Amino acid sequence: MKTDEIRKKFLEFFEERDHMVLPSFSLIPEDDPGLLLIGAGMAPLKPYFTGEKTPPKTRMATCQKCIRTPDIEEVGKTARHATFFEMLGNFSFGDYFKKESIAWGYEFVTKVLKLPEEKVWVSVYYEDDEAYNIWKDDIGIPEEKIVKLGKEDNFWEIGEGPCGPCSEIYYDRGEKYGCGGSECKPGCDCDRFFELWNHVFTQFNRDSEGNYTTLDQKNIDTGAGLERLAVILQDVSSIYEIDSIKPILDFVCKTSNKEYGKNEKDDVSMRIITEHIRSVTFMVGDGVLPSNEGRGYVLRRILRRAARHAKLLGIEGTFMPEASNVVIDIMEDAYPELKEREEYINKIIQIEEERFLETVEQGMEILKGYIEDLNNEGKDVLDGSLAFKLYDTYGFPIDLTREILIEQGLKVDEDRFTECLEEQRERARKAQAASSNMIQNLGEIKDLEKISSKFVGYEVLECEALIKGIIKENKLVDKVEKGEDAQILLDATPFYAESGGQVGDQGEIQKEDAKAVVEDTYYSPFEQPVHQIRIEEGSLQVGDKINSKVYRKRRESIKKNHSSTHLLHHALRSTLGAHVEQAGSLVAPDRLRFDFTHFEAITKEELEDIEKQVNAFIWENYPVNVTVTHYNKAKEMGAVSLFGEKYEDEVRVVEMGESMELCGGTHVDSTGEVGLFKIIGESGIGAGLRRIEAITGEKAFRYLNDSWEKVKDISSLLKTNEENVVVKVEEVLNDLKEKDKELEKFKEEIRKNEVDEILDKVTKIDGVSVLTHKVDDGDPESMRRIGDQIKNKLSSGVVVLGSSDNEKVQFISMVTKDLTDRGIHAGDIVKKVAEVTGGGGGGRPTMAQAGGKNPGKLNEALGIVPDLIKEKIQ
Repeated sequence: MKTDEIRKKFLEFFEERDHMVLPSFSLIPEDDPGLLLIGAGMAPLKPYFTGEKTPPKTRMATCQKCIRTPDIEEVGKTARHATFFEMLGNFSFGDYFKKESIAWGYEFVTKVLKLPEEKVWVSVYYEDDEAYNIWKDDIGIPEEKIVKLGKEDNFWEIGEGPCGPCSEIYYDRGEKYGCGGSECKPGCDCDRFFELWNHVFTQFNRDSEGNYTTLDQKNIDTGAGLERLAVILQDVSSIYEIDSIKPILDFVCKTSNKEYGKNEKDDVSMRIITEHIRSVTFMVGDGVLPSNEGRGYVLRRILRRAARHAKLLGIEGTFMPEASNVVIDIMEDAYPELKEREEYINKIIQIEEERFLETVEQGMEILKGYIEDLNNEGKDVLDGSLAFKLYDTYGFPIDLTREILIEQGLKVDEDRFTECLEEQRERARKAQAASSNMIQNLGEIKDLEKISSKFVGYEVLECEALIKGIIKENKLVDKVEKGEDAQILLDATPFYAESGGQVGDQGEIQKEDAKAVVEDTYYSPFEQPVHQIRIEEGSLQVGDKINSKVYRKRRESIKKNHSSTHLLHHALRSTLGAHVEQAGSLVAPDRLRFDFTHFEAITKEELEDIEKQVNAFIWENYPVNVTVTHYNKAKEMGAVSLFGEKYEDEVRVVEMGESMELCGGTHVDSTGEVGLFKIIGESGIGAGLRRIEAITGEKAFRYLNDSWEKVKDISSLLKTNEENVVVKVEEVLNDLKEKDKELEKFKEEIRKNEVDEILDKVTKIDGVSVLTHKVDDGDPESMRRIGDQIKNKLSSGVVVLGSSDNEKVQFISMVTKDLTDRGIHAGDIVKKVAEVTGGGGGGRPTMAQAGGKNPGKLNEALGIVPDLIKEKIQ
């Protein structure tokens, strides 16, 4: 039975039993900051289990995409470990419980999948007599095939909260897969008893003291690995042989020109690539982008691990996009979004693989040097600060460093690596915490969620309202006085709270004897607009009737910029392609910033075309129409939504000309109000991510006017008119280039004379020509040129040059090839020379550079070179 058929039969089975069948959720969790990626079928449904949200139906079933990486080092080494898998699951939220869950599980396994009943075993939690008796009495499983296991195996809990016992269904694969022990049964570490399906009975709540109380609402959460079921139903020995994975393995074999099963080391690499490309394809398809943080780092780690093993197999250049296409061809029926985003997925993977290939050569060379040093010094632990330097400076992943060291019988000081990493992150973390804690702390204020507030700012910028709550120092208070800062909540507000990239409104709140300035507006964790205020006159208290007024000019500027982001998004998709997706934005009164997915730098011509399109939309003066409708209706209308964003059933559709997007922000009434749009910056901010910064209206006019004034000033200096200023600048630059050439020729003559003088300093040490010299005002490039000329004239010898200013020292060391064969290494020499001046460095055997901190010791440092050469020769 093929995997597509297993998936289909499972979902149909539970649909027939009144379950709502949902498509797989994205691998990116929604509203769950503590979770990097979806790793279980129940994870997207967690709010229904906790009671935080009411499910649309009390019975559900899904086939959920999952990513787990705790055992990533085992992937490829075993037949069962994987980072990506599909989890079949049926769920009950206070509906049916153990009896139905167990009965349906057994029916599906034996009647639908037709697994032999005599090969089915089960396990239960050793204290769960209810589940035991259902299996024994209702289902008829012989007692000897019902195994009682302890808490570690058959009880699900994660700290405080809902938890409960489990019951697992196993399949006996036969003695050939077993350990031969007399007690071999479910729970044994061997491969004979294959776990198919875990049924979790959420019936308790665990408190902070470790006490368990029975839940009023008991839930069912089951999970059956689709790939594991396929292994049994297709009668193969591992997941790499099932129909949805083997074609990928075959592609890797063909590309590497290797035969699977001939060499275990190659087999491991082929399995790693095969498994990891599935994870990479689905993660990128769901909007994860490679980075050094969070889920982006998980993606980068998996992708680069696969890329490295491709190199070990001898695969040259990039090949992972092609491998990804194999995944897409296999999985597109179940996940059509993969085919829709195929070009985007390929580009992101290709860019990251190319960057890794560029990085890995340099990093491997440096790491090889570290390994040599460890071996020479008789050590087996790499300094964590060196591993961090590889990671931070060269982009070489710590996981890759760890894996390569393990292969050499070595390890890395990960505690020290973590220290270095934390030191780097500390400042950023503090800055981020300062802003997020303020909002997070609001969520801990008792009774805050009971206060309701309504936003009326689409229609008006000024209104009367009642003060419903005042917060000072993270507590609800009744009153706030002049000179104090506080947050207030109103029953109705025209102030837009920061969301969707649009900054919060500012303005004033007044009553007859009091005035407060609203410095910012943002949402509380309970979705109420919160006004950050400073009392300038009088006092405010709960129940006061006040007048709230948004700063009109600021809001108008924000509206112009927000509408312009929509027009820009449309122009980008029109010019660059439908793969362009919004990936973040900032809409402020003075500028707009728009981040989007694209694979390469935008050309000057493309950028000009995009800017022209936006201004054409503006000058057409399209009306901006806002429609509130059902989400599905909005999609039918063709409204563009943000990829990965979750929307309520009722949404706002903002339409202006050809642009139609879902948006909750504020906008102009017609595009002509924007006036003018000017791009002031375009840059890359990550793999497959670009950023455009722009200004509008009066700000754009001033920018262009100031630019024209500068052109006039330049033309005046060049004694020409504005129209000819570019031609005149080109003439001046050409003149400068000619003079630079003449100057370089002059410098070259001086260097030749200098080299001839320096050669007089050559000394012989046991037959080896050695030259050390202090170069006045030498930069690394000029020192390298001098060194090359000296080395060429020596034919055989060692050259060490040094230069200094008031703050630092620079060294360069060169050794001819015949002497490197005798053990004289330029990197070793320059490293020890630099240490004299309090520095360090290194490099290749024939050429190396280093730096120091103490210019006063330059001559002393050069003076140790002869002794270093003697040591090597001896």
